Amino acid sequence: MTAPTRSTRARSFNAAAAQYAANRPSYPPALLDAVEDLAGRPLRGARVADVGAGTGIATGLLRARGAEVVAVEPGAGMAAEFRRAHPGVPLVRGDGDRLPLASASVDLLTYAQAWHWTDPARSIPEALRVLRPGGALALWWNMAALDVPWIAEAGTRQARHFGLDVEAEKKRGTHAAAADPEGLLDFARRSVRWSRRVPLDMYLANLGSHSVFLTDTPQRTSAYLTEERGHLLRSFPDGVVEETYDVDLLVARAAA
Repeated sequence: MTAPTRSTRARSFNAAAAQYAANRPSYPPALLDAVEDLAGRPLRGARVADVGAGTGIATGLLRARGAEVVAVEPGAGMAAEFRRAHPGVPLVRGDGDRLPLASASVDLLTYAQAWHWTDPARSIPEALRVLRPGGALALWWNMAALDVPWIAEAGTRQARHFGLDVEAEKKRGTHAAAADPEGLLDFARRSVRWSRRVPLDMYLANLGSHSVFLTDTPQRTSAYLTEERGHLLRSFPDGVVEETYDVDLLVARAAA
């Protein structure tokens, strides 16, 4: 099977938007505390653009903190799911490489699980264009906590099944370099650990909403998830999985 392109993987979420919305993890309050700290301003009253907003998981949290949020989302399926969940939030179609936003129009740009779908050579100049003086760019990712033994074992099984580099999948500290390969921004970094307890079916549905599964064949994906259920029932015989995440947060401020 030919490896899917990055564009194909990025578009794959549109057909699984409802699955994504129902099963993907959210983010802890401590993450938004860290965003405020590193951005140097409260979210309340801030003009925020949540780019690659998807189904609106981060958008909802930002609004709950009192931010004035506009969402930017390129995918039709994800945008439709967003509108069902957040009918009162402005949503514009677009992506981080060509932001459909006016120059110097926002205090904060956020990318929750989305910056890796951009081309930094384009998305960084776009971010600097739309940020107001002293504004901030915040990027974050929920990362599986690989120091938890069962999570490390599951990650190794997944990497082997899909022909990924097992050791590369275990590496940390790569987001900062990949986010800004030219070193144009001065990113501050925080890691925020949190966990959630979910039914096994929800855990597996979350896995299945990732692009590596969505772009594989239904047969291979189904076979993996069936086998993984057996592995996990040995660790969680009550059928409730405790997931642990480290949110990798990068924040850079624009010149005042």
